[in-house]
Amino acid sequence: MTTAPEAVCVDVGSTYTKAARIDLRDAQLISRAEVPTTSATDVLDGLNAAVAAVDGAGAPLYVCSSAGGGLRLAVVGYESLVTAEAGHRVGLSAGAQVVHVASGPLTGAAITALRAARPDVVLLVGGTDGGDAEVLLHNARRLATARLRLPVVLAGNADVREQARDLLTARGVPVTVTGNVLPRIGVLDPAPARAAIREVFLRHVIGGKRLSKGPRFAALVRCATPDAVLAGVELLADRAGFGVLVVDVGGATTDVYSALVPDAELSTGPRRDVAGTLWRSRTVEGDLGVAAGAPSTLQAAIVEKLADPLAEQELAATAATIALRRHARGHPAGPGLPRTGGRDLRDVRLVIGSGGVLRHGGGEHVLRAVLGDTAGGWALPDRARAVVDSAYVLAAAGLLAVDHPAVAGALADTLLAAGPDRRSTFSDTPEGATRRNR
Repeated sequence: MTTAPEAVCVDVGSTYTKAARIDLRDAQLISRAEVPTTSATDVLDGLNAAVAAVDGAGAPLYVCSSAGGGLRLAVVGYESLVTAEAGHRVGLSAGAQVVHVASGPLTGAAITALRAARPDVVLLVGGTDGGDAEVLLHNARRLATARLRLPVVLAGNADVREQARDLLTARGVPVTVTGNVLPRIGVLDPAPARAAIREVFLRHVIGGKRLSKGPRFAALVRCATPDAVLAGVELLADRAGFGVLVVDVGGATTDVYSALVPDAELSTGPRRDVAGTLWRSRTVEGDLGVAAGAPSTLQAAIVEKLADPLAEQELAATAATIALRRHARGHPAGPGLPRTGGRDLRDVRLVIGSGGVLRHGGGEHVLRAVLGDTAGGWALPDRARAVVDSAYVLAAAGLLAVDHPAVAGALADTLLAAGPDRRSTFSDTPEGATRRNR
């Protein structure tokens, strides 16, 4: 039984369950451990084993989870370059894997495609406040009659939200109503929808995946793991006052998080994005990984004209490089349409690597590849220092940010070390020299 004021932060992943025991008095990491996730029986078995491994019995638990594939989100919007794109960005920032995006009035074929994507939750958006109302109401009506049996987060035109809600609830569809993700053209408001998606994830998804036999696990989980990590990244960037980039390479997916310092000119000037600027962003690449995702990583390497990776570290470097390219370049909004959602990462000053293969000795190789990617079609950070989150503190910092902000901040600060300098950690390498002199 613990006697000092402590907490145990636990990330229940699809493969491993990771626990970190934190001294809340001194804001220090006492111990950490990871054990295999016990999805085949009951995830609480693995959670309890991880807590025992850090001697955390009796301490308050702060739990996040991506077990069972995490949160699968579908976005249904009005127009591919505006509200649907805004919903896509908000969904990613909420810790979801966006598995489907539909724009315009839903048809029978569109409902079939939506069902085939197997989402856990639908984010229904459409119209700025006071703008188009017909598409949102049409889509609410189609979702109500489609018998998808999925919870809906309704975050569209405020003028007709109640009417859209009534269409859904009349057919028994669980609905959570929240603020418009795009109240005005160019103004992206992610916070209300992020909070609503988190609540639906906890209420409908965690319990619905049957990861545990009783209600305790669902009661313990506070958010999806990517949501906790993004909260930690946001906290770190706010404290540092400069851009932060995180690459998390996993067995099945590779996630990229970026938290940038808002640019007043981009926010209000003529170059602003009609779908809004999301200064804190996440993308998830479901086809890039080093275990289950290895075959598709090899295929993506061919498309990106990268050398075949021959070892796990090289495979991780390839996955991280391709994920960063996609995060920075954005994605096509549709056939023949321009890319949207890209990120200007030139002002990033801290690049953090995460994931098992990086934490266990491969991080320097992976981050060297990322920071030397001069042929990737994106502008590299020109003053970035690179570190590896070897203690896995970002998720813990995100989990503690609300209840213990000072402790969370101190944990995040450990990644700042001595502070950024004017050169990359790997500036003595040929890749670093090439990047500095470009």
